Amino acid sequence: MGLSPRRKIALGAVLSATAVALAGAAVATASTSSAATSCGVLFDDFSYTSRTDAALSRHGWSIRTSAGGPGVAGAGWLAGNVSFPTVDGQQVAQLKAVTDGTAGGTSHAEFSQSNRRFLEGTYLARIKFADAPASGPDGDHVNQTFYTISPLAAPRDPSYSEMDFSEYLPNGGWGEAGPINYQTTWYTYVPDPWYADNQHSQQQRSIAGWHDVMATVADGHVRYYIDGALAGDHSGKVYPRQNMSIDFNQWFIDLAGHTGGTSTYLQSIDYVYHAKKQVLTPAQAASAIGTYRAAGTTFADNVTAANDCDPGAPAATTPPSGGATMLQSTFSGRCIDIPNAQPTAGTLLQTWDCNGSDAQKWSFAADGTLRAMGKCLDPAGGALANGTRIQLADCTANPVQRFTLTAASTLVNTSSGRCVDLKDWAGGNGAALQLWDCAATANQLWGKL
Repeated sequence: MGLSPRRKIALGAVLSATAVALAGAAVATASTSSAATSCGVLFDDFSYTSRTDAALSRHGWSIRTSAGGPGVAGAGWLAGNVSFPTVDGQQVAQLKAVTDGTAGGTSHAEFSQSNRRFLEGTYLARIKFADAPASGPDGDHVNQTFYTISPLAAPRDPSYSEMDFSEYLPNGGWGEAGPINYQTTWYTYVPDPWYADNQHSQQQRSIAGWHDVMATVADGHVRYYIDGALAGDHSGKVYPRQNMSIDFNQWFIDLAGHTGGTSTYLQSIDYVYHAKKQVLTPAQAASAIGTYRAAGTTFADNVTAANDCDPGAPAATTPPSGGATMLQSTFSGRCIDIPNAQPTAGTLLQTWDCNGSDAQKWSFAADGTLRAMGKCLDPAGGALANGTRIQLADCTANPVQRFTLTAASTLVNTSSGRCVDLKDWAGGNGAALQLWDCAATANQLWGKL
């Protein structure tokens, strides 16, 4: 967020807090639950048409427009400062910060995966930093960032958690000459009068251009990397203590460096990746990105908010033949359900609050069918096209009734290759199910309970 180890200015009252695990990855923390689910992976290649693309919010991203710190008091945080252009041949998320030397003429940008479910594991983003503005005079104290953060409940909050993977100040700031880059792990702070309790590392050099910014969080250590080289190893009380959001922002520390005219600075992000509770080497993380791109996957997310998950398990595994499990939507948190617990052939299935009833207990049979209350999950009419509703039917030898819960947490009809999908992104009780082309979107992700 820009709470530098050397920060001297007070914050405003409003604080911003806004595929696949590789076989060679080491487990960060053992699961504490005998029924633990997989921890999951987030990957986003930022293939959005614009900031108003509906997929952006469906994928968990939010753009800040609220006032407050950090940054220049009275400056704006503008939705229009976030865009998705093509830069150096790749579509990116791009953050713009603009100043004319006045608070009213200054605007910042912030882009966040704001659902706080990120703690231990591997984080990686490929970021293009800039030493000079895209237009206008140089010299401003701009801060280009990638970090995770939780809210500060109160001054000196002992559970506050923040990891600044990179805070790049090309023209310096906080009394330091630029270019300088910081990694900071936070225990707590007080906004006014300013008090900071953290560990930090720094590189007094330019990192303009594209760089892989990575961190691993496990076993009491936060290890920061730039382009595969260790840049810092922080431990002790600063080790994060609660779930955080993932954030990118670009903002001005102050206006002291401005020399006239209007200056525009750009920060670009090619992709972001997180493997929860998995410790990857830089080479393994790069390989995971390559696998997604080779498959044409632009987005995947099955990261759980729970921290008692099992990082060693696949994202979701088919239960043993004959075993019963509830199938819970990652998007809505509700379970696949037989309406009114009436197992009548032809009944259209739905999602409902998970309740452990027989109407929600599904077994993966040895013949590949998915069964509850003596009947089978079935594409209505034996159709396999997009939009085919999912119903309950008498179990037959017809292969259209075969489904598998994949390592990517999708429930796939093996005859069509299509996924069981929450129709129209409905999240409430009674939401309909259908077949649809697999896209790894949240409304197609399922976990077992």
